[in-house]
Amino acid sequence: MTATRSAEFVNAVIKAYDVRGVVGEQLDAQFVSDVGASFARLMRSEGASRVVIGHDMRDSSPELAAVFAEGVTGQGLNVVHIGLASTDQLYFASGSLECPGAMFTASHNPARYNGIKLCRAKALPVGQDTGLGIIKDEVVSGVPAFDGPRGAETEVDVLADYASFLRGLVELDDIRPLIIAVDAGNGMGGHTVPAVLGTLGQVKIEPLYFELDGSFPNHEANPLDPANLVDLQKLVRSTGADIGLAFDGDADRCFVVDEKGDPVSPSAITALVAERELAKEPGAVVIHNLITSHAVPELVHELGGTPVRTRVGHSFIKQEMATTGAVFGGEHSAHYYFRDFWGADSGMLAALHVLAALGEKDRPVSELMAAYEKYAASGEINSTVADAAERTLAVLEAFGNRAVAIDRLDGVTVQLADDAWFNLRASNTEPLLRLNVEARTSAEVDALVTEILSIVRS
Repeated sequence: MTATRSAEFVNAVIKAYDVRGVVGEQLDAQFVSDVGASFARLMRSEGASRVVIGHDMRDSSPELAAVFAEGVTGQGLNVVHIGLASTDQLYFASGSLECPGAMFTASHNPARYNGIKLCRAKALPVGQDTGLGIIKDEVVSGVPAFDGPRGAETEVDVLADYASFLRGLVELDDIRPLIIAVDAGNGMGGHTVPAVLGTLGQVKIEPLYFELDGSFPNHEANPLDPANLVDLQKLVRSTGADIGLAFDGDADRCFVVDEKGDPVSPSAITALVAERELAKEPGAVVIHNLITSHAVPELVHELGGTPVRTRVGHSFIKQEMATTGAVFGGEHSAHYYFRDFWGADSGMLAALHVLAALGEKDRPVSELMAAYEKYAASGEINSTVADAAERTLAVLEAFGNRAVAIDRLDGVTVQLADDAWFNLRASNTEPLLRLNVEARTSAEVDALVTEILSIVRS
């Protein structure tokens, strides 16, 4: 049996959806090996015989992946190493090899962090209620030893197969020539973009920060922050690119800027991809989380599809994808989920859909996306609060006479007159309230944001 650790320590690192912490302080070799051993025990109990492991470009990732593998093989399971990979490349390996997977990455977090994203065979999620809780308890109490032979370790390169698989899902042969500016943020997009897009003869890539560097020397690999899109916006304008793409650190999210350098809402991308998928399968289910623009379910209804609204978070979306058989799902954070990709998310696959839609028509991105941007939105605004529940109640009291409807699927969502609405959600891990507002005009959004934040932050 491995050494025990305090529940407080473990709870700070094994979170609701993944494992994440500061390397050396929270994530050390023994802790990661214990997580690998417990994960292997859980997967072995479900009939698995091997685990596929990938890692990003952070300095600590190869070593952590190696000690995790020791934990797995010590429990009698074999390990397949795919080496450097994006998170969706790991999902591809899990799906195509039909085995559980572990991806070492802290996504967009600073360089001192690392983490583990776990999945079952065919990229099925492992979250707090579907395995992480069990792993957490075992790491606290000590992981029982395995009385049997160690597993073996092998290496497989799946990058070319991953790229070929994605290109096979989207028709790109007849698109017009496109110039694409891509900011990889020194993350794994620098690894996957050349493999997926570099072989398309109609596409010219203008690369930015493709060098794999886990210290993130140019900017954070978090395109959700507008400050991290500035360099891409400049590149689009200076090169005359048709479109700009920005990937986060583990390249599972993709953000788009138009030919003017203006950001395109991930909700609009969700609507565009939903339209394309519904054209292939009329009447299908499309998932959207509750802070996605109302333009998405409205479009899905108009096209004869069935929109299904979920809580925020990939484990909820993946569960709904599996339960409903949805063809596609989108989040406003730029995670895009595809039934053709084992229900998992792939920013690269979403990008291919956008490129196909753009390349099929002789008009710029700004005009193409205008049809999907019906409303103005605030984006997510965080406020540090001492008591999230008390502040939420204060907001509800202030808007009580104006609310058309209120629901509590995830935090509170308040529907107002004239298509305006807002959602307030408390963070699971920090003393934060997250606000999202949507209305018909930017002026209405700004007024609502000002009013709500004056209450939240008072």
